[in-house]
Amino acid sequence: MTKPSAPRRHLPTSPFKAPDAPAAKHFVLGDRVTHDQFGLGTIIGVEDGVAMLVDFGSRQARIVSPYTRMDKL
Repeated sequence: MTKPSAPRRHLPTSPFKAPDAPAAKHFVLGDRVTHDQFGLGTIIGVEDGVAMLVDFGSRQARIVSPYTRMDKL
């Protein structure tokens, strides 16, 4: 079974508390990161919260926001 791509919606009339929105990830030039698909890398370019250019050694990739698959080391 696969994970749904969209988060579940919360009805305003539901007696259960709505889940908190995840905090936005903030990266700066030179940060070491890990990506689920590409592995370890270094931030080499920043596009004002829109995307990051990351050097993964064997390749460079432009990772767009939200950075759900990328974590700071």
